[in-house]
Amino acid sequence: MAKLNAETLYKKCDPEQFNFETTKEISNSTTIIGQERLSSSLEFGIGIKDDGFNIFALGPGKTNKRDHLKQFFEEQSANEETPSDICYINNFDDHYKPRVMQLPAGRGCKLQKEMEQLIEDLIPTLTSAFETEEYQNRRQSLQEKIQQEQGQSFEDLQEKAKEKGLAMVRTPAGFSFAPLKEDGEMMNEEEVKELSEEEREELEEKTQELQEELQKLIQKMPSNRRKVRERIKELDKEIATYAIKDLFDDIRETFSDLEKVQAFLDNVELDIVENVQTIMGNQGQQQEQAGNQLAQMLGGQQRPRSSDNPVLDSYRVNVLVNNEDTKGAPVIYEDNPSYKNLIGRVEYQSKMGALTTNFNLIKPGALHRANGGYLILDAREVLLEPFAWEGLKRILKSGELKIESFGESYRAISTVSLEPESIELDVKIILQGERILYYLLCQHDPEFQKLFKVEADFEDEIDRTDDSHQRYAKLLAGLIQKDELRPFDKKAVGRIIEQGSRMVGDNEKLSTMTNDITNLLKEADYWAGQNGNKNVQYGDVEKAIEQKIYRSSRIRDKAQESINRDSIFIDTEGSAIGQINGLSVTQIGNLMFGRPNRITARVQLGKGEIINIEREVEMSGSIHSKGVLILKGFLGERYGRERPLSLSASLVFEQSYSHIDGDSASSAELYALLSAIGDIPLKQSFSVTGSVNQHGKVQPIGGVNEKIEGFFDICNERGLTGEQGVLIPKANEKNLMLRSDVVKAVEEDTFHIYSVETINEGMELLTGLKMGEEDEKGTYPEGTVNHKVIEKLNQLAEKRQSFIKSENGSK
Repeated sequence: MAKLNAETLYKKCDPEQFNFETTKEISNSTTIIGQERLSSSLEFGIGIKDDGFNIFALGPGKTNKRDHLKQFFEEQSANEETPSDICYINNFDDHYKPRVMQLPAGRGCKLQKEMEQLIEDLIPTLTSAFETEEYQNRRQSLQEKIQQEQGQSFEDLQEKAKEKGLAMVRTPAGFSFAPLKEDGEMMNEEEVKELSEEEREELEEKTQELQEELQKLIQKMPSNRRKVRERIKELDKEIATYAIKDLFDDIRETFSDLEKVQAFLDNVELDIVENVQTIMGNQGQQQEQAGNQLAQMLGGQQRPRSSDNPVLDSYRVNVLVNNEDTKGAPVIYEDNPSYKNLIGRVEYQSKMGALTTNFNLIKPGALHRANGGYLILDAREVLLEPFAWEGLKRILKSGELKIESFGESYRAISTVSLEPESIELDVKIILQGERILYYLLCQHDPEFQKLFKVEADFEDEIDRTDDSHQRYAKLLAGLIQKDELRPFDKKAVGRIIEQGSRMVGDNEKLSTMTNDITNLLKEADYWAGQNGNKNVQYGDVEKAIEQKIYRSSRIRDKAQESINRDSIFIDTEGSAIGQINGLSVTQIGNLMFGRPNRITARVQLGKGEIINIEREVEMSGSIHSKGVLILKGFLGERYGRERPLSLSASLVFEQSYSHIDGDSASSAELYALLSAIGDIPLKQSFSVTGSVNQHGKVQPIGGVNEKIEGFFDICNERGLTGEQGVLIPKANEKNLMLRSDVVKAVEEDTFHIYSVETINEGMELLTGLKMGEEDEKGTYPEGTVNHKVIEKLNQLAEKRQSFIKSENGSK
């Protein structure tokens, strides 16, 4: 047992060890510290190129994992090769299946601009070519030639009819033949009736013969018109080919080193030539629709744009990913990893009440932007998004990035949509998340460990040494510089290092949870501004710590108030049998605080049972119940080797109205139980924490600082008597980083903290009696704790034996 002095309760950081006055003087600052294991794992994950070796970076939420990962991968990727631009172009064989074209970084955007300019120049160029006198003459010549041929055929038929005494006349119903008189005039109906039967039959035969020839001639007219259209189309192709040659020559020369671009330009040029009449026809319709009214509204002559022509959309280049400004491999963080944001999507636009789409409406996802580099995702966010997790796994398994609409799988009727060509996947996925999430995925998702084989674990803490103090100062300088805060003087740096130990509850460790550290830096910077300080000083840091606790401490203060107003019974002086002050810790929001709890034990005749009242009413957790059962093992080993224990004991947390778990009160419960068995008073000026094993060894627990401070606050409010104190496990000495007022009270000997290794040591302190050593006869010295307990147990055993005899006698 040791009574701890003030020096052991708080490990200070000497600011004189620093060779700077403010953090502004630190040149080689950093924003990450103590992550050697993490860095080694990440380097392995980057280096190995086999499938499935994606990375899961796991660590507590208070660690700024995203910024650490981005910084690491940006540094690593700076010297890597910049990936190609990703473009989608029209598939002239099947418009529903756009093709992928990957070009060297920056060339995709260049090609897109060139094609946009070509499209803008195309209509004026074709218009000029088709408005030339040469073209008009040749077109007119073709039309006139056909017309002349048709006209000559009609004239020949008319001459033939005239020779046969008939005239070909045009009527509303078409062409017909009428008989002629000798003077060349057409016969009227009366004159025809006056002809003989033989003459009328002869006229009918001639008319039928000419009618058949006329019918053949009329049937040839569509064919002639088709020939005219074909000849005009060939003429248009000839003119278009010549007209657009110069538009393509410059582009071909610019991309002469890229065969895929040359092939694309060949397809575009061929399609323009093949569809030149459609292009010019659509343009004519647009000009007609524009109208004079729209031109007047716009204050001038309105000329339809080439971009309004839907046919020309097929000649554009849709640059999905432009890596022109990317240095090295891309590092992408997607903060909204929905299915569409990860894998990409095909958008639709409304035209005339119908939804239409084309390859220009294909939009990239994060996987496209990160292809050839690294993609960082928050695992929890991915799992929360519908279909995102399954979609990501599907792509990783297939090795191909294919844009698919997940809605198609759930529609009763399939609709026609685009099927963009898939892209070969070349990306390293880095998931970040809590440790529990990683372990749950390992256990419940059989595919997870096949796809994420690299585990990169963030350290929560580092060893606290003089060297780590210097490294920590560089970390603080980096975080201060990153957030553009005021410089911190060396005393302020020392205070934050001390708080770093308090964050992890260990004076031999320092916290690496940069989120908490950054928040403290920002709050201290605020108070420095409020106090008018150019540099952040020790007092500003202290103020930030105090105010953070104050903002969150309403419930803690209410709990302490209920004790001070005797709504909850806690004694801080005097003594009592079977009663002790245990210590518990509560985490609510951002604040963890300790408070005392009265634990009582009662003993009566029984069969060696220890009743955990909390367990009986289902208010006890499994760990707490285990701790109570351990007490039975301790009592049986020490006091029940010769005869069974003839007692029945009950343990309870008085005025406890919520669930209880943990074994940190098991030593206090054992003290109360021994007190109740031996009728030994316990000092109520002490509060106790620590778990115990079956051998009576006191084991370390968590939240020791908060527990000590919780009991101290009650004692301080009532008035320190110099008798009050706390018993803690000796193994928890390294965890002490207590508040300054507690340290001061210990230094002034008005409050005490004892560390114990065994139940014997604690019991002696709480009772003022010796525990007593067992002699050769198996007895303990009179007046010791063990003697009193054995004596009481023997009395209970005799009573039980008498009871059993009397019960058997009555039978």
